[in-house]
Amino acid sequence: MLTTFASYRATASKWITIFDSPFYPDYLDEAKILYEKVQVRFIELVDKAQTSTELLEIITKQPTSLRIQLLRIFRRYVSPDTSVEMTKKKGNIPHIIINFSDKFRPIEEVKQNLQSRPIPDEILMALLFQHKGKGEKGYDLTESFFLWFNKVFSQNYSIQGPVRGGKDVMLHKALNNFPSQIPADMLISRLDGTPLVVGFARYDSDRGGSQEDDRIGGNRDKITEILGHAKTYNLPLKVLILNDSPGLLLGSMWNDYANLEQYGQGRVMVCTLKMLDERFTQSWLDS
Repeated sequence: MLTTFASYRATASKWITIFDSPFYPDYLDEAKILYEKVQVRFIELVDKAQTSTELLEIITKQPTSLRIQLLRIFRRYVSPDTSVEMTKKKGNIPHIIINFSDKFRPIEEVKQNLQSRPIPDEILMALLFQHKGKGEKGYDLTESFFLWFNKVFSQNYSIQGPVRGGKDVMLHKALNNFPSQIPADMLISRLDGTPLVVGFARYDSDRGGSQEDDRIGGNRDKITEILGHAKTYNLPLKVLILNDSPGLLLGSMWNDYANLEQYGQGRVMVCTLKMLDERFTQSWLDS
């Protein structure tokens, strides 16, 4: 009988993989190289702007890679209420100005604060550097799975999806008659094209609380739709949730994922990298 995700709870910490993060202040030299010119450019744009609203409009016209970094500084100095996700889409800027500009810090105060800080500003460099590796651990996780899968199963099965960054597998395109536009990280099939496993990979270092609840609820909805499609069209389709991070040890997350696996009644597997050899077997893959 296949072991369950729940059965690993007592020794949970031994079954997760931690992808290393750099220590502070070790990364400051690299951060200065990456972001000092961004700080200088931000100061130049502030000097040109007559208002904080105009500053945002000027930043919006900068090249994309530079613009995102400038927006991160803008948020710190001018508008902590507007996330970079909100401001990075140029089409959102008029809406943001209408709804949030009354809370922008006045440009004269921004100039005074900038003048009080050194160049390079190590604190600012460190804050910007925290965004540099965002998403990288998730890429490390999926890459590790693809390498393992191809080593073990490539002679008899195929796998598609982005190994690191790239376009997700859109299930409404990959599966005949699938009704919803659900993005997946991988799709495993027999060599004749029969779909076997839809996979979702997540590396969450510190999720908990409402974020945890939202993630579990979203996964349950996906599972319901995928398994419903499999039943309708008599497909041997299953769901893999590859989740591997210290976040699994927070709150009720381990138990919540165990319940998610139980909800799938053998058609869902929640797994970490270290569990693959024991649990992700050919018998389950072909079941």
